[in-house]
Amino acid sequence: MSESKSVNLTKRATYELRQRIIHGGFPGGTRLYEVALSEDLQISRTPVREAMSRLAEEGLLERAPGGGFQVRSFTLSDVTDSIELRGVLEGMAARLAAERGADAATLDEIGVILDRLDACFSGVSLDQVDFDRYAELNGQFHERLADLCCSAVVLRELERVKSLPFASPSAFVMGSGSEGGADRALRSLIVAQAQHRALMQAIRRREGARAEAIAREHARIARGNLEAALVADPDASEAMPGMALIVR
Repeated sequence: MSESKSVNLTKRATYELRQRIIHGGFPGGTRLYEVALSEDLQISRTPVREAMSRLAEEGLLERAPGGGFQVRSFTLSDVTDSIELRGVLEGMAARLAAERGADAATLDEIGVILDRLDACFSGVSLDQVDFDRYAELNGQFHERLADLCCSAVVLRELERVKSLPFASPSAFVMGSGSEGGADRALRSLIVAQAQHRALMQAIRRREGARAEAIAREHARIARGNLEAALVADPDASEAMPGMALIVR
């Protein structure tokens, strides 16, 4: 097998396993067997073994007693800590971008993304929000924002923490099925977009401390949405990606 083909197979196996874990195909505590996975994914054992090692580095798998790997279980505290950690890292990235000075043309390009995010709010009710488009653009915004820091170390650690359940900036947890949930969800999106604007303003003005504080506060919206969803509608939340990994 050529090296490039092996790398591609490892990437494919890593992606497939990650998706199955996050979406509940392998609940927390599930023991993973290399041979069975290889047959299921129709990928040779070496890429599957490397994929499991990578997911262990990301924190989704852990070493099982007697060898091999098993899917990790997370407490609610684990998940909220992951969200907080993302906020810390994004805050550091924003501060570095502000202090080091970001390219004006790049900031203008990010501003265009923010304008497109505004367009997702075509009305004043939750059912008029284009969530799919908002999630896509929000992911783009956070990626471009992180890149502004020009720090390979910060970017690497951000990618690691974002792979954990609910830690991604676009891992929206609305809890909108409960009474008052829709209004709360819409308010959270509006506040989040206002924070996006304030964050970019702080970076343009080279206000490092302010940019860092806004980014850290921004991550708390995701934490609040998650906690609200679990309290308001525990049964509906079972369908959310990653929920099968959380021990309650």
